[in-house]
Amino acid sequence: MEQKGIDFAAIPQTAIRFITSPASFYRDMPKTGGFVEPLVFMVAMGVIGGLIQAVVSLLGLQLAASMAAGVGAIIFVPIGVAIFGFVGAAIIFVIWKLMGSTEDYETAYRCGAYASAFTPILMIVNLIPYAGMVVSTLIWVYLLVIASVEVHKIASGKAWLVFGIIGAILVVAGISGQIAAKKLAGDMQESAKQMEEASKAMQESAKQMQEEAKKASEAQQQAAPAQPQSEAGQQMDAAIAQMEAQMKGMPPAQQEQMRVAIEQMKKSRQGGQ
Repeated sequence: MEQKGIDFAAIPQTAIRFITSPASFYRDMPKTGGFVEPLVFMVAMGVIGGLIQAVVSLLGLQLAASMAAGVGAIIFVPIGVAIFGFVGAAIIFVIWKLMGSTEDYETAYRCGAYASAFTPILMIVNLIPYAGMVVSTLIWVYLLVIASVEVHKIASGKAWLVFGIIGAILVVAGISGQIAAKKLAGDMQESAKQMEEASKAMQESAKQMQEEAKKASEAQQQAAPAQPQSEAGQQMDAAIAQMEAQMKGMPPAQQEQMRVAIEQMKKSRQGGQ
């Protein structure tokens, strides 16, 4: 039996047919025929979605967007879409079975694969904070309900109830996750700012202590050699002890600077005795 080849030129028409009339598409969709054709279609939609993500990143329409992120999107979005196709099909296959469907895994996979026609659209919709995720979830719920009715012959009310509840849970979880991520990003930014201010304060403190140590060293050199533990020497010892105590809480780079300053002070202290 001759194997049918993949008609790449038909992919755009297939996507348009699905987007404009998903119910009609599912009604006429072959339930068998292998995984290759729907997989190729899903990867093609992933490539388009990756290109859109790359353009958005390069235009700076997303936070922390960069050229590397844009190039990565072209590579990883199609891969992610292909992997999610098999995993997602397994999940909805189990759900459909529990709802009374008699169709096999291949049919469930085909339903999800052709629904990826909306991937480029959802990439754009998801740019809208919070609302984008809600709209995307509603679109997927609608498509799953249509597939349930047209392909799996499940009652419309039952499909809306099951996938409506799942969609509501995903919306709540998604919004909560976005809020938590935004709060975490703000906290990290504030923490970085505080660390930068603390580092500047430590550097200023180290600089002042070095100046005090220099003055103490000069005072010791001017003191009488017959007084080994002169007042100037005591001041230098106190300054060294203070610097060693403060050094423990400093970042590694500032600790090294402070250590060098302390060693110079100790040599000066020994030379003045």
